[in-house]
Amino acid sequence: MAEKTLPPHEPSKVTVKGRAVRLRTIGIGILVVLAIWFIAANTGSVSIRLWIPTVTLPLWVVLTVTLLVGMVIGFFVARRRAKR
Repeated sequence: MAEKTLPPHEPSKVTVKGRAVRLRTIGIGILVVLAIWFIAANTGSVSIRLWIPTVTLPLWVVLTVTLLVGMVIGFFVARRRAKR
């Protein structure tokens, strides 16, 4: 018996100004814009207690560092999943 093979799945795309753009790219772009807006809107200072010292920093710095750490962790998790 012959097995049915499905054609390779292609990512969903949308045409923007004559160029095909993946929906994933548009979604990531929207999230980046929202993250930048959120960080820019929160400019007050906050006190953060690390294990021993307490530091006072602008909230935008804390949010930016948190975003960057999250992106690095996401990169490593995605890379590990791709190896499987």
